[in-house]
Amino acid sequence: MNMKQLEPGSRLVVASHNPGKVWEIKELIAPYGFDAVSAGDLNLAEPEETETTFDGNARLKALAAAGSGLPALADDSGLEIDALDGAPGVYSARWAGPGKDFALAMQRVHDALAEKGAWDGLPPRANFISVLCLAWPTGEHRLFEGRVYGTLRWPPRGGNGFGYDPIFVPDGETRTFGEMEPAAKYAISHRTRAFDAFKRDCLEHVPRTAATGKGGRDLEALDAAARNLSTEAELAKFITHLRDDLARNGTTWSARDLASFLAALESAAASADVPDAEPRWRTLARLLLAASR
Repeated sequence: MNMKQLEPGSRLVVASHNPGKVWEIKELIAPYGFDAVSAGDLNLAEPEETETTFDGNARLKALAAAGSGLPALADDSGLEIDALDGAPGVYSARWAGPGKDFALAMQRVHDALAEKGAWDGLPPRANFISVLCLAWPTGEHRLFEGRVYGTLRWPPRGGNGFGYDPIFVPDGETRTFGEMEPAAKYAISHRTRAFDAFKRDCLEHVPRTAATGKGGRDLEALDAAARNLSTEAELAKFITHLRDDLARNGTTWSARDLASFLAALESAAASADVPDAEPRWRTLARLLLAASR
């Protein structure tokens, strides 16, 4: 029996509370005219990821979000390192600690490989994997997998992307994912490849809408970047994006001169609710964005 198909204009739940992941998935499905809402927007609780495989966790999250009555699309992804027997694998996010500080996670990767002498000689082999799960409120679901293979580098390079991107060089490239512009990364990324499999099976009958471009400030993209960065280089890149946004959309900024921006920054800092474990670069990025708004 063929799986139930998504219809043009369908509303989907992106089963994640990670702003970066939600933004990436929304960007992938936007050309097909889907109305996407995140699990966080619907105040759905995050299920505990108790499975030991990417398939299991993606299915768990998608089925939980489909309990909202809407079809749900979930992703489980991570970094698998050959010399560490596939670690961190499904625990990739947990290696970043409670504050999701991937500077710490990358250091942990470095140290684990150093203990094995894996930095000696050829760069360590690794791959990113993404498993997407589309689930319906009836419990029907289907899985789609994508991988990108490459090697690891130290120290981290680049301020684009998030997570382990600054230490991963895909095969055929000399730049890390963190150094690549988003369009170049997404053209070959694990999540894009998983989405291509999903698209072939589920979206062939859905016409793509014309690309119109986004008018005004793309606050969702800026917010996703601010909430996911962990390193000084990522903060510097975020400030570049914020400066570019000012050049394009300055007339919509309330604080357009230095004095008013600093006043807004002071107000944002005074009222900020900052988790103790949050990386300091992420805190600063969030405050800068709040002041710009």
